[in-house]
Amino acid sequence: MQKMQKRTLKNQGGIVMLEGLVAIVIFSFGVLAMVAMQAVTTRAAGDAKYRVDASFVATQTMGELWGDRLNLAAHAKTDEPIASLPGGKRTILVNGNQVTVTVSWQSPGESKAHTHSTTSTING
Repeated sequence: MQKMQKRTLKNQGGIVMLEGLVAIVIFSFGVLAMVAMQAVTTRAAGDAKYRVDASFVATQTMGELWGDRLNLAAHAKTDEPIASLPGGKRTILVNGNQVTVTVSWQSPGESKAHTHSTTSTING
């Protein structure tokens, strides 16, 4: 009987190592998933910041135009650079008393440009 127990233990000698390797592989996949989630979160936070900055620039521009209602046509501009956004440009279109402010930018590493537009009717 004792000889049979020794033989069984010898046959199962490598199972602990195999279990350890499987545990390491599962743990590694979990760590990789967490790193990928962190990268996606960082990118989304940067994208949100650019959208907020673009909205702020458009709103601030519209406020300046409301302050100079009698001279709207002088504020018309095309592709004016914006320092707070990567590749940022501001366009102000004036059609009578209707004003459209468009802010465009291109996030780093992306080929597609983003835009934010605000339109308002300004009565003088």
